[in-house]
Amino acid sequence: MLDAVLAELAEHGYDGLTAEAVATRAGVHRATVYRRWGDVGGLLADVLDAAGDDDWQPPDTGSLHGDLAALNREIHDSLVAEPPVVAALIAASFRSEKAELAQRRLWEDRYRRCEAIVSRAVERAELPPRTNARRLLVAATAPLYHHLVLLHAPPDPELPDQAARTAVLAATAGAFAEPPP
Repeated sequence: MLDAVLAELAEHGYDGLTAEAVATRAGVHRATVYRRWGDVGGLLADVLDAAGDDDWQPPDTGSLHGDLAALNREIHDSLVAEPPVVAALIAASFRSEKAELAQRRLWEDRYRRCEAIVSRAVERAELPPRTNARRLLVAATAPLYHHLVLLHAPPDPELPDQAARTAVLAATAGAFAEPPP
C-alpha cells in the first residue's frame, strides 16, 4: 500500500493523490483505504512513519566537516531525486494535519539520530562542550532546503560542502554553545 502511495505521489503530486488511485494501484477496494487510513493524509502519515522505521544512521567520517558534508550530500540527493517524492511529502505536510504530525515525528527522529555527529565532534574536541546539536544541525542543513525546496533553484553540487563548512566555522567559534549554568 505504501509503495502505491509513493508511486502515485511521485506521478501526480499531492494535488493528484487520491485514495481511489492508491487503492487501484495497490489492488484493493477503495473502502479498504478509507476504513484503514481515512483519507490521503492518513496514507501520507503512514508513509512518513514508515520512513522513520529504518536503520539509517548519520555518516561517521571521522570529522565534523566530513560528517555534515556527507549528511548534506544525502539530503541534497534526496531533494533532487526524480521523481521528487521527498519534496512532495514536504509539500503535503503543509496541506494535511496528519502528514504534518508524521513529518514532525520523522524530523524529531532524524535530529535525535544526528545528535551523534555533534557528540562525536565534542569528544574529538572539534567543538566546544555543550554545543547545541539541534541548532548546529539546522544551520548546516537549512541552506539545502532553502535553495532546493523554497527557491526551486537548480541543484548546486557545491552547496552540501559549502553549507557544512559554514556551519563548522560558526560552531567552532562557539555560535551554538549553550551558556554555562
